[in-house]
Amino acid sequence: MPHCSHFTMLKRAMFLCGQLRSRVFAVEFDLRKEPFYFSLSTSPQLLSNLDYQQLFGEDGKLYSLHVHCDDRIQKARAHAEIKHGLSEKLPRDCDVFEASSYVPDVKNSVDKGFFIRDRSTTALSEEILKKYHQNKSVCVISYKREGQYCWQEMWSPVNQVEQVERHYVTPAAAPEYHPSTLNIKNSDVYYCIDEAYKVLRECSDIIPESKEVLQLVDEQVETSRGDGFPVIVIEGLDATGKTTLTEALRESLNATLLKSPPQCLASFRQRFDSEPPLIRRAFYALGNYITAAHIGKESLRAPVIVDRYWHSTAAYAFATAVSGRVENLPRPYSELYQWPEDLLQPDLVLLLTVNPEERLRRLSDRGQGKTIEETELEVNQLFRLKVEEAYKRIQNPACIIVDASPSPQEVLQQVQFLIRNNCHL
Repeated sequence: MPHCSHFTMLKRAMFLCGQLRSRVFAVEFDLRKEPFYFSLSTSPQLLSNLDYQQLFGEDGKLYSLHVHCDDRIQKARAHAEIKHGLSEKLPRDCDVFEASSYVPDVKNSVDKGFFIRDRSTTALSEEILKKYHQNKSVCVISYKREGQYCWQEMWSPVNQVEQVERHYVTPAAAPEYHPSTLNIKNSDVYYCIDEAYKVLRECSDIIPESKEVLQLVDEQVETSRGDGFPVIVIEGLDATGKTTLTEALRESLNATLLKSPPQCLASFRQRFDSEPPLIRRAFYALGNYITAAHIGKESLRAPVIVDRYWHSTAAYAFATAVSGRVENLPRPYSELYQWPEDLLQPDLVLLLTVNPEERLRRLSDRGQGKTIEETELEVNQLFRLKVEEAYKRIQNPACIIVDASPSPQEVLQQVQFLIRNNCHL
């Protein structure tokens, strides 16, 4: 991590103190509820609300880390590194909550971070904070309490930086939309090929595989599609019967079966799955555009069945980007649910659903390894509910929901009926 001199740290502390006064802070203290929102004031403010007293209570030391950097690649990787470091190095009696700061109603203003409550009897957390404090991309903050008052100050190792000014914590009203939605567009969910392409180009020096992926995009992507046979996309979580259904449709319709991401990117998936969402989502977005090029060619010869496409990429991205409750997702009919204008649209999108217990039973029967996100679906009901709801909110085209609980033959008959009615096949 880049190191800062004493003078540089002092200048940075003064600059950040000025910036923090214009921002609102959000702490995901309980994922079932609204985040705690607060702003800063130079005047003492009573924290009379019991919820705020619980967050800023007397039990332990309080800190927060926020990644603040103009370089979005550096910013995303620093946040991922901190998340990994805190999960591995903090003692068990330290609580870590997702946190962020943002400028209300200003897109791309969110700085992600973490709120730490240290109840340990050691100084381990401060030793860890020293490491992050040396990174010029990270703002380290401590919180001090005095009765029902709490103030925030720039944290630093002893005798390195003087506190510029005391900023008191002031409860703030919840925004109309969850703050994470300010940063989704072309950061978690991509709406044109150029934006995804730029991200991989920007990180090509640190991720050499990016150059190979971009070369594949240059070689394969085409933006036009002539009139051809219908394109039908089958969506759904793992173990909802997509593979069985898509194979049956390929045979019954004499169709071409494609999958997204395409096979040409298979060897790169493990590498990009280890990267933060900004980079990982750009990789999968480009996979959709390569798939679109394949669809354009194959649909001139036969109907095309596609196993997952943009809906999957977007639904998982929404669920990952937006912490907490389903209610935190962008509102229905938000522009964020609109299909990218430059991405080939299918004629029909079918979303297979089964109840959670049946899906888990099917996964267990497979005995196969799971992706990180599929593992998350199993242990985190909130995440699964957000993925399912995001699927249902995507527009132009929207998904038609298919109950995939019956036998494979019954599901196939349902789907064939929908295809005949919507695609004239």
